[in-house]
Amino acid sequence: MKKKIIKIGLIQSKVTNDLKLNLEKTLSMVEEAAKNGAEIICLQELYKTPYFPSKKGVKVDKFLETIPGQSTEEFKSIAQKYKCSIVLPIYEKAKNGKLYNTVVVLNEKGEILPSYRKIHIPHDPSFYEKDYFAEGDNGYRLYKHKNVSYAVLICFDQWFPEAARTIKLSGAEIIFYPTAIGNIIGNKPLDGDWHDAWETVMRGHAIANSLPVVAVNRTGVEGKLDFWGQSFVTDAFGKVLDRASKNKEEVIITKLDLAMNDYISEDWGFLRNRRPDTYKKITNKIDKK
Repeated sequence: MKKKIIKIGLIQSKVTNDLKLNLEKTLSMVEEAAKNGAEIICLQELYKTPYFPSKKGVKVDKFLETIPGQSTEEFKSIAQKYKCSIVLPIYEKAKNGKLYNTVVVLNEKGEILPSYRKIHIPHDPSFYEKDYFAEGDNGYRLYKHKNVSYAVLICFDQWFPEAARTIKLSGAEIIFYPTAIGNIIGNKPLDGDWHDAWETVMRGHAIANSLPVVAVNRTGVEGKLDFWGQSFVTDAFGKVLDRASKNKEEVIITKLDLAMNDYISEDWGFLRNRRPDTYKKITNKIDKK
């Protein structure tokens, strides 16, 4: 079996209220990853801003970016210099006036590729995202880095197997999940270990779709949220290849062999044995509760 090797990088960091400091630190960490051979580098959700949706009524003007904008301009030179692609999750103010939780991707030439806007928006205590983000309106996206196809989903998207399967069927060889998730301090969930569920569901996406999954989380305490950190990379069999610590800022670089995707997919036979004729209820609307 001929190998298909790519090095991917993920940036796990702490975020302060100082946007300039957050940007400068992330630029340095991304360049470190690029210098060490990372070809696709992914940042955490809303990499430059504190997680403001933890509260209601936050004034957000200072957090907003356009495309092109500050992030695309600042990271463009790194992409060009090191011939790497960079996944930049930002808070987008779009031309239509709506506000989106968005990923903008720079390719190895520093060019801006079509953005992905977060499709599934949560709304729970300390995660009041519907107050701040419109639902994504431009569909799932497939990106290319040289001969590698990949997709990006954002945080809450990670709980939906339909999204992972859709982009697998579109040709994705890797899924990146920029994320901001942790525990609410003082809150003890009655339904179990949410961190374990978070990792398990994404390992499940890797196994069911025979492709690596890269989860990039922030770390540190912001208000009532204690972010888990523990960003991780799986192979196409769902095996965790690398995992960051809970509390440290880290640059993780992992080598993936994408030739394993087809081998494992053929071995499991999940795609060839699908029965889409029986899945019609998946696309039906249900009453919201």
